[in-house]
Amino acid sequence: MWFWISDSSCCVPCQMRMCIGCADLESPEEMEEEIPIVICAAAGRMGAAVAAISSIYSNTEANLLFYIVGLKTTIPHIRKWIENSKLKEIKFKVVEFNPMVLKGKIRQDASRPELLQPLNFVRFYLPLLIQKHEKVIYLDDDIIVQGDIQELYDTKLAPGHAAAFSDDCDLPSTHEMVRSVGMQNTYMGFLDYRKQAIRDLGISPSTCSFNPGVIVANMTEWKHQRITKQLEKWMQRNVEENLYSSTLGGGVATSPMLIVFHGKYSAINPMWHIRHLGWSPDTRYSEHFLQEAKLLHWNGRYKPWDYPSVHTDLWENWFIPDPSGKFKLTRPDS
Repeated sequence: MWFWISDSSCCVPCQMRMCIGCADLESPEEMEEEIPIVICAAAGRMGAAVAAISSIYSNTEANLLFYIVGLKTTIPHIRKWIENSKLKEIKFKVVEFNPMVLKGKIRQDASRPELLQPLNFVRFYLPLLIQKHEKVIYLDDDIIVQGDIQELYDTKLAPGHAAAFSDDCDLPSTHEMVRSVGMQNTYMGFLDYRKQAIRDLGISPSTCSFNPGVIVANMTEWKHQRITKQLEKWMQRNVEENLYSSTLGGGVATSPMLIVFHGKYSAINPMWHIRHLGWSPDTRYSEHFLQEAKLLHWNGRYKPWDYPSVHTDLWENWFIPDPSGKFKLTRPDS
């Protein structure tokens, strides 16, 4: 069993290695109107998921269903946090992810061990989570949403495309930030072009990369194209051949997606994924630019719940303190 899904009122076993809760009883019309949002709640950074959910829920009138994914040891904590805060009104399912699904597929890499956490790979397995919706949004936990999530959900996917992402060359306003902190925005920064298997792909190393921290996905196309199997194939090849590593630009979850989705993805509105806020504790965007942004992403090492970090006020606006007191913000005066 790779996933176990439940809601707060019941849990009904069914096929496909999962357990679906009471939402199964909803009519097709109600299911059509729901926006399913997948977000992970990881140990040590659970407050990130809470802030993200809070920001999404507070800025829309849409009918949302959150799939909150965690490991067995963290699920009781996130459930209590939600049920004992103002988020108790949200509609959600808590999902247990079994990391055994990744056995033999992750190459151990000591340079950035946090990138090897099992929940980083949940995005590869979306069809095992979502069975009744045609379309789903996946979000990294280190984001906040300032716009109406309905707009992101309404992103048009071209025929034959299983997903939409933000292209790393899509927004001139971010180019200076990218250059100033030495980030990579091409395939060369993610794949090892010294390896024959990478050169054989025929992808130019100067091709613009994309960021899979925000995904709008079409489940029918994903399953039809066997995306999950393709991703697993490249994970296994990396274990054997070391085709990419966390010493390169984007770590180990982005690289197989760049290979599998090359030339076969649609574009997300750039203002729906303003990223790189976590790449440097010294480099900042203009306040006006950030106010216009629909979604902010602190990808990188410097997270807004830790210190040092930048633009923490924008993130902290949506943070809800942990009723149990286990999760605490790290601040200069703390």
